[in-house]
Amino acid sequence: MVHTVQTRRRFIRIVPAFGAFVLPALSAQDQGGAPPEAAWPAPPARGGPVDDSFPSHHPAIVKEMVLVSHFNLARVRELLQQHPELAKASWDWGFGDWETALGAASHIGNRAIAELLIERGAPPTHFSAVMLGQLDVLKTFVAATPGLQRMRGPHGLTLMVHARKGGQAAAPVVAYLESLGGADEPYRDEPLTGDERTSIVGRYTFGDRARDSFAVTVQNNQLTIARAGAIERTLFHQGQLAFHAAGGPGTTIRFERDAERIVALTIHDPDPVVRARRSN
Repeated sequence: MVHTVQTRRRFIRIVPAFGAFVLPALSAQDQGGAPPEAAWPAPPARGGPVDDSFPSHHPAIVKEMVLVSHFNLARVRELLQQHPELAKASWDWGFGDWETALGAASHIGNRAIAELLIERGAPPTHFSAVMLGQLDVLKTFVAATPGLQRMRGPHGLTLMVHARKGGQAAAPVVAYLESLGGADEPYRDEPLTGDERTSIVGRYTFGDRARDSFAVTVQNNQLTIARAGAIERTLFHQGQLAFHAAGGPGTTIRFERDAERIVALTIHDPDPVVRARRSN
């Protein structure tokens, strides 16, 4: 397995929260804002007893496969040699932000990894097609599904983001998407005052276990939320202190006031799932 701290730092630096790279100098973990990431249990040793995930692939392997498909061709090859079906791996980074291994390579613009995954059985998508500069493929998709250019990929990233990551080879795709319109529409994100943003930042606890809390922080002037030990998710304000996370517009995160102080948050998916009280 890759080392937790190294992969988490690199992941935060290379994965866009929405439309632009997140490049904090230090992660919340480095700044002492969030506890160290909880390591997934290691997969069973070869020849040892099976665990509760069997016969499904172990979650640690699936998560690693999607993560390294952003940037580590050598590790992708190694994992595919061990488990060929991981070419189709998919992971939920939080709030329904599902990402496949191919989706990871596609929004980063990693052509070598994307081509390898497709060669090994990953189903191509219109997101991989635009990054790879496959204009005729994209036109076929659009003809079959009018308005498809408005569909978002992992992390809420637009089709245009994927096309631009394809570089010069995808320049005709970029021009075609521009002619269609609607391929690069941002999430709704209502403005917040500096005081409102500051009042929301803090830790919110909903249980007694080590991971039973959420940290709300600011990264690059944008609010983020993360369960203890998980990757930060960018928040988008829908009005009246209700937000959704990047890649998860179906989930609502609401902050509660008591006079001027924020005292709790609730997460709705779509019904209330958890209420966390502010602990600092």
